[in-house]
Amino acid sequence: MDLGKKFVIKTNSFEPKQGNILISEPLMNDFHFGRAVVLLIDHVESEGSFGIIINKRLNANVSQIVDDFPDFEGAAYLGGPVADNQLFFVHTLGEVIPESIPIIDGLYWGGEVETLKTLIATGIANEENTRFYLGYAGWDAGQLVSELVRNSWLVGTITPQQLFDLPEETMWQTFVGQAGKEYCMWSRFPKNFEDN
Repeated sequence: MDLGKKFVIKTNSFEPKQGNILISEPLMNDFHFGRAVVLLIDHVESEGSFGIIINKRLNANVSQIVDDFPDFEGAAYLGGPVADNQLFFVHTLGEVIPESIPIIDGLYWGGEVETLKTLIATGIANEENTRFYLGYAGWDAGQLVSELVRNSWLVGTITPQQLFDLPEETMWQTFVGQAGKEYCMWSRFPKNFEDN
């Protein structure tokens, strides 16, 4: 199975859009964004952007974080520094969950929570098709584009299969490795320069 087959890196002059991923440059030394892969949920340059970090797994599942939530086997993820006391979710269940918003073909944002709880309790929603995030990442109007100009991020694409199947601990390296040989040095940078 070639998970990277549909992955395409764009130059930083490429206009990011909903459903793209942002891959942080290796020198970004930030708790949230260091070696992060961010799924853009919405991007309107004149209004701002928001997304969720998809490769920072927490050591807790949703049932341990949220009271009165059905048992859910999958771990929760750190979605970002904004509203980090709120839980968000993406899924592949589509219109089975009312009020879901399409992100890319086959991947959806949010929806009606009571329906989601019922689907979890019946086993229809599970860790293979639903993922939860605490918080999100946000950018003011023009902020993300200015960060792209400074080469803080690469812009690429992702499939629902990649989001659910790629191990989060190697996701950043996988996408950097598929970005082209001009980025091959990125994966060789130490995470902590004090260790070098």
